[in-house]
Amino acid sequence: MAGRAQPRGPAAAAPGLLPLLLLLLSAAAIIPRGDGQNLITEDVTVVEGDVATISCRVKNSDDSVIQLLNPNRQTIYFRDFRPLKDSRFQLVNFSNSELRVSLTNVSISDEGRYFCQLYTDPPQEIYTTITVLVPPRNLVIDIQKEIAVEGEEIELNCTAMASRPATTIRWFKGNKELTGKSEVEQWSDMYTVTSQLVLKVGREDDGVPVVCLVDHPAVKDLQTQRYLEVMYKPQVRVSQNYPVQGLTREGEPLELTCAAFGKPQPTDMRWLRVDDEMPQHVVVSGSNLLISNLNKTDNGTYRCEASNAVGKSHADYMLFVYDSRAGEEGAIRSVDHAVVGGVVAVVVFAMLCLLIILGRYFARHKGTYFTHEAKGADDAADADTAIINAEGGQNNSEEKKEYFI
Repeated sequence: MAGRAQPRGPAAAAPGLLPLLLLLLSAAAIIPRGDGQNLITEDVTVVEGDVATISCRVKNSDDSVIQLLNPNRQTIYFRDFRPLKDSRFQLVNFSNSELRVSLTNVSISDEGRYFCQLYTDPPQEIYTTITVLVPPRNLVIDIQKEIAVEGEEIELNCTAMASRPATTIRWFKGNKELTGKSEVEQWSDMYTVTSQLVLKVGREDDGVPVVCLVDHPAVKDLQTQRYLEVMYKPQVRVSQNYPVQGLTREGEPLELTCAAFGKPQPTDMRWLRVDDEMPQHVVVSGSNLLISNLNKTDNGTYRCEASNAVGKSHADYMLFVYDSRAGEEGAIRSVDHAVVGGVVAVVVFAMLCLLIILGRYFARHKGTYFTHEAKGADDAADADTAIINAEGGQNNSEEKKEYFI
């Protein structure tokens, strides 16, 4: 941003300046200054600890003297001479059209307006502003509960300390951005920001990172994260090992397996029969249930229950025992259905063929009728005579057909 021209009072000479410098400064004190129309400079934004470069440039140089002053109106450089005893200021370039100075290890105390002066008649002055950015000193996430239970709400707080300007804090759970509530505290020229996030957790959140990310002009990709640890009750699933995708028939075996997953891992697992006692011949071994010889008295619902410190869950298996010949009868019925279907297809095809033949026959005889009628009309004086002639012709044709037969 271009500096703004502004009239100023006399420049304060630093102790120990050369007599010539004192003379020039005294002259500047009594001569009205111009509006800086021949000077160019830009504002500078720098991160604390980095290097700021100030440039005073002259658009139309006439060999006039250029000098740079600090916010306290002390001369930093007069031409290429540095009266100020601060070695952090170093000359980068000096010519009749530019005075460029660098300031290393910038701190907040260096912030403010710096003045470029050109000793023309009348003298000109313009200022540039140095703004110092301070990144957060620390970024910390505090979590209300290290271990949460599914369905609970937990509170997380992320704090970015001692920054300038105040930071903006953003929250992410996995790849999804969440909304927190921020509070800003100011201490002198520094800002501390704390953002609070309230999160209802489920089993799908276990092991998912919650990220606190900082948006600040002085820093990129500053973030910290915490992994959620969520406890949840078991998930239970019953699978049929034998028979594999087949009917459960009398006299055959049945084997079921129960699988349960939870956090913590379930330690208590048991089988039971819903609304009835477990049959005597049923064998339960850990997560497996085995019936070696099925019969219809085994029909019912079998339940696997699992529990952990969070709670209890279950999964059901409904058993229906078929007759021992159920599979064979089903196969016979399938064959019968196939035969019947084939017969029906043949009958439909034969009927379609018959309809086509009859259609062609009637169409041909209809054409013959119209032809005879036309022949009768050729020799007739009126319509009645034409019909009689046509019939006569038809009879003659039939007689001829009989003759040939």
